[in-house]
Amino acid sequence: MADFPRAFICGHPIEHSRSPLIHNYWLKQFGLEGSYERIDVEPENLSAFLSGLKDAGFVGGNTTLPHKEAVYEFVENTDDAANAIGAVNTVWFEGDKLMASNTDAYGFAANLDDQLPNWRQAQRAMVFGAGGASRAILYALNEAGYEHVDLINRTLPRAQALANAFGDHINAASWEAATQLITQADLLINTTSLGMEGQPDFPAIFDKARPDALASDIVYTPLETPFLKMAKQCGQKTSDGLGMLLHQAVPGFEKWFGVKPVVDETLRALVLDDINNKGAS
Repeated sequence: MADFPRAFICGHPIEHSRSPLIHNYWLKQFGLEGSYERIDVEPENLSAFLSGLKDAGFVGGNTTLPHKEAVYEFVENTDDAANAIGAVNTVWFEGDKLMASNTDAYGFAANLDDQLPNWRQAQRAMVFGAGGASRAILYALNEAGYEHVDLINRTLPRAQALANAFGDHINAASWEAATQLITQADLLINTTSLGMEGQPDFPAIFDKARPDALASDIVYTPLETPFLKMAKQCGQKTSDGLGMLLHQAVPGFEKWFGVKPVVDETLRALVLDDINNKGAS
């Protein structure tokens, strides 16, 4: 067994993960002994893998597709973020207890703190898409104290179910209603793949948006999505999704290795170079 802290990311498949690039950069930056490893875990082997973490010498790790919901069901000690989002991406040990969190909301908020520092002063947001990713965004907006959020989705019942889970101030609405609601939004957030290659175009509603509103996309390949291009053409300040990927890694690294890292331009350039060389996969 290794005499230094071991951490991991597990998924199936897992070769595409950029988490090792991020965490090994920080390990080298701080001169720490430790490892961060990719581990391919098939769904039927997940329970056995998690049960054996301590014996294998792991101090914790990350989980990615398709395991996030299954890990949430497996781990008893989950925090408020994991409970609200219903999925886990980070686990660690406190004594013999396996603890779990979801750091996506943290990563989203920390990225906006970097790129759009006035976002916490806004009161009204519009979130496009009601899939799993939007749960983390809604949690982050609730934590930031937003008074009203319009949740826009093609399937209104799905948006309504999500709105019901996050509070009365979340308003589920259709794309047709978004044309008028967008005029009131301080912050626009895209969680959909609309406008991307092979997907339907993002609806042309930015002509109604306020130029002083802020816009953020959680997608980072490409770095400037069709959504962000439209926002810039409208005159809005924007935030790309790469920072969310980088910042969501911070809490886990601190739990496992005892040092809180900083997302800097060198790390951002390192990951962006990897994206440009290898693409989105």
